[in-house]
Amino acid sequence: MTAVLTFIYVFLLHRQDPITVNWLLGVLAIIGTVMFQLSVNLISDYVDYKQGVDREDAYGSTHLVRKVFHPETILYYGSLSLLGGVLIGLFIFSQAGMPILYIGIIAFIFTAFYSEFKYRAMGELVSLIAYGPLISLGTFYALTSSLDWKVVALTMPLSCISATTIHANNTRDIAQDRRAKITTIPTLIGVKGAILEYKALMYATYLLVIALVVAGMLHWITLMALLTLPYAIKNCRIMDTASGEQPGNICNMDLKSNQFQLFFSSVLSGLVLVSAWL
Repeated sequence: MTAVLTFIYVFLLHRQDPITVNWLLGVLAIIGTVMFQLSVNLISDYVDYKQGVDREDAYGSTHLVRKVFHPETILYYGSLSLLGGVLIGLFIFSQAGMPILYIGIIAFIFTAFYSEFKYRAMGELVSLIAYGPLISLGTFYALTSSLDWKVVALTMPLSCISATTIHANNTRDIAQDRRAKITTIPTLIGVKGAILEYKALMYATYLLVIALVVAGMLHWITLMALLTLPYAIKNCRIMDTASGEQPGNICNMDLKSNQFQLFFSSVLSGLVLVSAWL
C-alpha cells in the first residue's frame, strides 16, 4: 500500500503542476514491491523451519510444519519471486537511473536476508525502513526520475502500522524464539515492554497523520482516517492480554494486525485521492 499511496501522491502533484511521469514504471514498481513482499514471506518461512524456530507445538505454525508443502518448494517459489522482483528493478533502473539501483540493492538485502535481521532484533526496524523510505522513494523515482523526501514523511504512518504485524508475531513467539536462541525485540524487553511498543507503533500512526495535516502535507479530509481508531484500540486491548506463559491469547494477532494495516492503508490512500477534488 505504500507504493499505491506514493502513486496517488505523484498523481496529485501532476494535477497541480504537470510533470513528466512514467506511469508504466510506477505500475511495475508496485508489481515489483508485491513480488519482494511475497519472496520475503516465503524465504522467511523456509529459514524459520530449517532453523527449528517453527515447530508443531508452536503457535502460528506454517504450512511447512503441517507438511502441506515441501521446504524446497517454498524456497523455490520464494527465490523465483525474488528473481522476478530483481528483474523488474533492473528494467526500471535501465529506464530511470542510478538511484533505483541503490534502492534495489537494499531491498534485495532486506528480502533475501530478512531472517538474519529478525534474529538480531532488527525485524521491526527493517519493516519501518522498507515500508517507509525504501518503497516510497523507489516508487517515486520510478515515476518521476527524481527524489522527493516529502513522500517519505507522507508514507510513515503506513510504515508504523506495517511494523505492528511483525511485532505482534514476535511477541506471540517469545517463548519459541527463546527456545531457538533467537533474539527479537520482544525477547529483549519482555511481554510488558512488547505490549507498550505495539501500542506506541499503533498510536504513532495516528499522531503522524495529524502532524502531516498540521504541516500542510495532507488535506484536512484525511483526518477522517481517525475514524478507524476504535479498531486500533480493539487490537491494542487484545495485545494487553499477551502472556509469555499463554501466547495463545494473541495467537492470531499478527493476522489481525495485517488486516487492520490493509484497512487503514486503504482508508488513508482513498482519502488522499479524494482530496484531489477538494
